Amino acid sequence: MNEKKPFPIPVVPAASAESAAPETDAALEGCSSGESFALMVLGDSMAPEFVEGDIIVIEPEGLATHGSYVMAWLADEWIFRQLVGAAGDWKLQPLNPKYATANIPDLSVIKGVIIQKSKPGRRKAAKFYV
Repeated sequence: MNEKKPFPIPVVPAASAESAAPETDAALEGCSSGESFALMVLGDSMAPEFVEGDIIVIEPEGLATHGSYVMAWLADEWIFRQLVGAAGDWKLQPLNPKYATANIPDLSVIKGVIIQKSKPGRRKAAKFYV
């Protein structure tokens, strides 16, 4: 019987408390800033649409508009939320009402737009957002 073994996903440490910017890895420095990348959802702030363990694909140069799911660098940490509002009144809103909405001055904090989610090991469970 041919059993599949789980594929290990390396965990990269977040920025240290002393540094305001995310740490960089020498192996990643060759990547273009415009290349899409994937992350695993942790926590429940974006439930029920995104649950812990979902894989999301982020487009760094994606178009962020009202209703887009985005990754942002806010208050010295990465945050995954839904962008709501309009020019001059933007907010990063969680889907789970247990979490607070964050006001942002402009879209400069947006570092990428979520373009796809999937369940690990389930190709047909993919959902696209563009």
